[in-house]
Amino acid sequence: MRLHLFPVGLLAPAGMLFLIVSCGSKGPKPPAEVPGDSPSLSKVKVIFDTDANNELDDQHALAYLLMNGPVFDLKGVTVNATVNGGGIEGHYREAERVLQLCNLGGKVPLLKGADGNYPEIAAGFDPLDFDGQQAVDFILEQTRTDSVVLVAVGKLTNIALALKKDPGLATRTRLVWLGSNYPDPGEYNQDNDTASVNYVLRSQIPFEMVTVRFGQPSGTAAVFVTQQEINTKMPGLGPRAEFPVTGRHGGTFGNFGDYSVNLFEHIDYHSDPPSRPLFDMVAVAVLKNPSWGQKRQHPAPVLIDNQWQEQPGNLRQISIWEYFDREAILADFFQTLSDPQLVSTPSQP
Repeated sequence: MRLHLFPVGLLAPAGMLFLIVSCGSKGPKPPAEVPGDSPSLSKVKVIFDTDANNELDDQHALAYLLMNGPVFDLKGVTVNATVNGGGIEGHYREAERVLQLCNLGGKVPLLKGADGNYPEIAAGFDPLDFDGQQAVDFILEQTRTDSVVLVAVGKLTNIALALKKDPGLATRTRLVWLGSNYPDPGEYNQDNDTASVNYVLRSQIPFEMVTVRFGQPSGTAAVFVTQQEINTKMPGLGPRAEFPVTGRHGGTFGNFGDYSVNLFEHIDYHSDPPSRPLFDMVAVAVLKNPSWGQKRQHPAPVLIDNQWQEQPGNLRQISIWEYFDREAILADFFQTLSDPQLVSTPSQP
């Protein structure tokens, strides 16, 4: 999750941004084979790490993941707190709402992670008692027993703490992180805990950076959805909740689609027509179908005074995701929520 604040004039109107993306396209890519298409492919096992109560893209990413049962095997959801959205309890409750709207509350493990930032927690670190321990221990336990991908769509505090407690984590998983305007400075997830970003970059964990790049056609900021699209397409989507949920802005909701409309009614807009990127959802989408973005290898840079510094001789390579297929991703998002197939829970086959 990142806070969507821009200087006036930084973003082109939504229609213009779409035109830029379309003109830069090299034509449709052949669809990649994904687990839901072939019984010969295993489901992607995932832990989803989120600051769910900040904006609204985390909720849509989680809902998309939860309703992609043929593709994903969700081992659990971990939360952390960022400067917007309140403390850890608020982020926990918002993730819980989305799970309950999908009738998965109490079935998919949901664990509280770090309330503070990496430097605060790492100082005098006690591996048996620290802020975020519940989520960190879950991450370490799951990756010791299974091949699990970490999908982080908030700050990297939980991941850095897991690596600090058990550096062996780097050898048994891979990390897909929604964050950074790389190579430009800034971005909400990055700024909330720059020390954790550097700690992860210095490790050897396979690291895929799904770029944000505000106002540019090359990042997830280009995968925007208009308020009109949400109002037209989202009402009623998703499974009917067994128990209605009270939203964070009040009101009662019986499916995620209606809750989505409410979230979009309580957000600021910076474009005409009113639109918002679904940044975090893109990280899930390219994990489902890698052909919906472009990925390249690059020597791992380092953050110095929150500015990216290149290290061209660095043998440590990371992956950088950019140039996303907005049309394909949004089409699959709406289709998935129209015909949801929920992920299995630990008690299910």
